[in-house]
Amino acid sequence: MTLSEWFIFFVAVQVIHFLGTWKLYVKAGRKAWEAGVPVYNAVVLMKIINRPWWWVILLFIPVINVIMLPVIWVETIRSFGKNTTTDTILVIVTLGFYIYYVNYMLDVKHIEDRDLKPKTGTGEWISSILFAVVAATLVHTYFMQPYTIPTGSLERTLLVGDFLFVSKFHYGARTPMTAVSFPMVHDTIPLVRTKSYNSDIQYPYFRLPGFQKIKRNDIVVFSWPVDTVRFFRDPSGINVYKPIDKKSNYVKRCVGIPGDSLSVVDGYVHINGKQTELPDRAQLQFSYSGTTKGSRFNPQTLYDRYKIKAKNPQEFGYNEERFFIKGITKESANKFKNHPNVASIKRDIAPKGEKAYGVFPNNGKVNWNYDNFGAIYIPEEGKTVKMDLKSFSLYRRVIEVYEGSEMGIDNKLSVNGTQVLLNGNPIDTYTFKQDYYWMMGDNRHNSEDSRAWGYVPANHVVGKPVFIWMSWDTDAKGLFNKIRWERLFTTVGGSGKPVSYFYYFLIALIGYIVFSKYRKRKKSA
Repeated sequence: MTLSEWFIFFVAVQVIHFLGTWKLYVKAGRKAWEAGVPVYNAVVLMKIINRPWWWVILLFIPVINVIMLPVIWVETIRSFGKNTTTDTILVIVTLGFYIYYVNYMLDVKHIEDRDLKPKTGTGEWISSILFAVVAATLVHTYFMQPYTIPTGSLERTLLVGDFLFVSKFHYGARTPMTAVSFPMVHDTIPLVRTKSYNSDIQYPYFRLPGFQKIKRNDIVVFSWPVDTVRFFRDPSGINVYKPIDKKSNYVKRCVGIPGDSLSVVDGYVHINGKQTELPDRAQLQFSYSGTTKGSRFNPQTLYDRYKIKAKNPQEFGYNEERFFIKGITKESANKFKNHPNVASIKRDIAPKGEKAYGVFPNNGKVNWNYDNFGAIYIPEEGKTVKMDLKSFSLYRRVIEVYEGSEMGIDNKLSVNGTQVLLNGNPIDTYTFKQDYYWMMGDNRHNSEDSRAWGYVPANHVVGKPVFIWMSWDTDAKGLFNKIRWERLFTTVGGSGKPVSYFYYFLIALIGYIVFSKYRKRKKSA
């Protein structure tokens, strides 16, 4: 929706509210005009229904306001004596328009000092759940979000089965863009497996101030820019339009920031012609292949000793002559070459100049592959680039989608001979409207990342992983061994070997329980 459309919508809501409540305002001892003044009418309404003024703030927080509206409707009719279950159902089912019936057709009186405690156990239970959902949605949307690592693209830094807390406030929380959505879920409602949102009404993009910018080599959670699948990991492959904030969440390492000139040389990232140095916790992995001595491999031994996922045929395979490994560190490869069944081992590298399928910009005109890629320029807000046939391919999606349709702008990029056209008009340069980032996985041959689909816009950034609270290893043997105890309550960032704070947490929890019981006994005595 454009700003003018939002203004019309806002005015319409105010008119609807005024027409449906002005008589109730008068019966509560207020003036009729007070029901028609934006924001002020909400403050007055909170006084009428005997609720705190800060509820007004909740009415202007995206997603939270959708939850709060039914609460306000119910509280309004209860303030005028309509307390039955039927009244509650009617005001919710009619989307609040039952208040019109109360306002014009019934002779009701305002209950000034009504008891705010629900009349029934069911009512109290529902109220508790509603405000628990509001509180949890606030935390989930604006402060901290739980996230699970589904793929091995960042092995060994983040492992499949790691359960993370993702900070929204480090880079600044992105306010929801989808106005109507099911709380506490992403794009799909669990169990029923149906879409969790309605994309007809969209808020404009806005991000709250953060206290740090994305730095090179930060691990970042972001909305997958090219996501059109209805269900994440759904084999049916049904394509649907997804708003930015409902696209599937990915986690990768930001290897290139706005303004960088990036290339990949033999699998290593180079920025402005110089190879980057990764943090000491990062462990690059590549594919290796080699020859065998004809014997068999023990899958559990391979995993326990070399962290080779031999149970997954896509990551490890062998016959009597050869084997391949998709994702292993250089140190593990050097160790694995001493395996009694390994005759030789070498790292697989696609040579420079060899064209690979599915590599950005996906036009079949560049001789790039996943190991040798670029160089490319990563767009920076406010910076201008020359527009020619080469940049046409690199920035076409940026201009048409990220700075076009997703912003409500109808941009169409085309070529006439060697001349680039924007909406039919010749252009020689283009100035970017937002920052972009380049995201890659540490597991270089087992990561679908920017090398496949290109730049990640700033408005797709979700947050920063900060804490691992649980880690579950499905490949380990035995229930106790499936929990990676050394990873519980460890930080994602930092240098050196991760330190678990799990036992400190247990000590603090036990101490709190003992102190609470002691204080309760002392109070009883």
